Amino acid sequence: MNRMPMTAEGAERLRRQLDELKSVERPRVIQALAEARAHGDLSENAEYHAARERQGFIEGRIATIEEALAIAEIIDVTKIDAEGKIVFGATIELFNLDTEQEVRYQIVGEMEADIDQGLLSVTAPIARAMIGKEEGDVIQVNAPGGIVEYEVLSVAYI
Repeated sequence: MNRMPMTAEGAERLRRQLDELKSVERPRVIQALAEARAHGDLSENAEYHAARERQGFIEGRIATIEEALAIAEIIDVTKIDAEGKIVFGATIELFNLDTEQEVRYQIVGEMEADIDQGLLSVTAPIARAMIGKEEGDVIQVNAPGGIVEYEVLSVAYI
């Protein structure tokens, strides 16, 4: 079984989500199913079918999170000493040389990635391009719109 890297913070977020799914969402959908069944004919009961669909989603998400946590290699980012090199868990500030905008990302595991929060999957093209680089380096990322160049402004393990 392959271990998947995950930050300690990401693992904790997933545990909280799992707890929410099991203790709040699952009972809620079970209650909705019971109420829908009480309405009689299930073949044309839209509420019942919606609740069954929601139940399938919740159970699938629970299974996915449980599996991810079971194979996770939890890494405490604050204990990393990569001597300024970009590695898994690093928080990086970049300067886009084309748009002249600064961006900040943390390289995290696939299950905890959320680009809107600046959490970049270790398998993303930009993350792969950054691994091994350090402050002052210029990286090139093959993006859908062409090559994008970034200068690494800082690397931290926070």
